[in-house]
Amino acid sequence: MKKLGFGLMRLPLNNPDDETSINLSAVEKLVDKYMAAGFTHFDTAYVYNDKHSEIAFRETVAKRFPRESYTITDKMPMFMIKEEERLEPIFTEQLELCGVDYFDYYWLHSLNMGSYKRSIKANAFDFLKRKKAEGKIKHIGISFHDSAEVLDLILTEHPEIEYVQLQINYIDWEDENIQSRKCYETAVKHGKRVMVMEPLKGGSLADIPEEAEKLMREVHPDMSPASWAIRFAASLASVDFVLSGMACEEHLADNLSYMTDFKPLTDEERSVLAKVTDIIKSSIAIPCTACHYCTSGCPQKIAIPEVFAIYNNYKRFPENQETATLNYSVTLMKNHGMPSSCIECGQCEEHCPQHLAIIENLKEVAKLIEG
Repeated sequence: MKKLGFGLMRLPLNNPDDETSINLSAVEKLVDKYMAAGFTHFDTAYVYNDKHSEIAFRETVAKRFPRESYTITDKMPMFMIKEEERLEPIFTEQLELCGVDYFDYYWLHSLNMGSYKRSIKANAFDFLKRKKAEGKIKHIGISFHDSAEVLDLILTEHPEIEYVQLQINYIDWEDENIQSRKCYETAVKHGKRVMVMEPLKGGSLADIPEEAEKLMREVHPDMSPASWAIRFAASLASVDFVLSGMACEEHLADNLSYMTDFKPLTDEERSVLAKVTDIIKSSIAIPCTACHYCTSGCPQKIAIPEVFAIYNNYKRFPENQETATLNYSVTLMKNHGMPSSCIECGQCEEHCPQHLAIIENLKEVAKLIEG
């Protein structure tokens, strides 16, 4: 099995300010090269690009390749589900949007303790089992963002779950907030296979401090920082796929260069990553992955990931970011709410997979941008 999966959350756009404006021609080229290299797995979700990610999959994969030549993961948005009656219509719609008769893998999306309780109330686990029995799903699972303790509870109460999709990267491996290692070990303890999301932590591990990249280049002069991150996740024995969002041909070519003939990390490489981790952790002000889960229900329409990116770039490179920060901020605020317009409703923090203190961070960002 080739472990590189094509994540369809961060796709090439015709308009950077419109997540639905996917450049299908560009996606087709990426898909063709990915499939030609022998890779076959795609991952989408109902909320990615406001359903347009699923449509992009249909147009660029399902309509153009035999069904047996690829596998696809989709997900039920449990953070949107309050009653059982919503499950069937959304699932049916997803099959139509993706242009398939069944899903190879299907998860309850972004489970934490709160959404797990909603899943129980909505009989979502029974729904998964029923759809599997009907042949509409081959393998059932969950994508997960909470503590190892909560994951252990879910897998104990629902042994029918086959897969767990986890955020795993070398920065979050020992992080007590994300608990990547602990969650991975919990999944392994229960005999579950693992899919990896955010191996690059929203792209941040592809653009690391110069001091950290230098350590990597001393070992592998021609390998990118991204290659180290994806190989870290792919080296785990219970991992089937590592998802990478490949928004351009450069990203795809880089991934194929080391994942076509994948080699697990050596002890020397792991030692380098430990040093790199310390350097990076000291440089990230707000560890946002730009997943946009926080923005879909924001009453003030604040572009939270974008303003956090402005803040992080300014903090890392204050000497050459002042003009860029000003220009980008002015453009961004034409179509979105100001950071200071936050009414502290808390819905963003409830949906944040990174468990960030978004409200307090927005106050800090407002001082920089609006000042």
